[in-house]
Amino acid sequence: QVELVESGGGLVQAGDSLTLSCVDSGRTFSTYAMGWFRQAQGKEREFVAAISRSGDATYYRDSVKGRFTCSRDNAKNALYLQMHNLKFEDTAVYFCASRYSGSPYYDGAYDHWGQGTRVTVSS
Repeated sequence: QVELVESGGGLVQAGDSLTLSCVDSGRTFSTYAMGWFRQAQGKEREFVAAISRSGDATYYRDSVKGRFTCSRDNAKNALYLQMHNLKFEDTAVYFCASRYSGSPYYDGAYDHWGQGTRVTVSS
């Protein structure tokens, strides 16, 4: 049974930093590529970042490049999203998700999703 659980969200001010974590249980974590998506209130879910199985390749939406870093620790079955210089527009519920194949940018390629953790950035 696969479970993805996010943590680390909270309320911060613009310019602050925050690190999100996602723990994957119930399978061989290293065989799955991982991604982060977010959904702001009243808006559709959008891609944020993704990482390959080994962690040697990462992908980011343009608006977070240079500010966010996606990483993983396969020994801990953990995925991370380090967020720096947070902006008001980063406010959303952040979800981690796993995929076996397909585009890292496409939410439909991911087969399991966490419950989400809320990030609120005040200005």
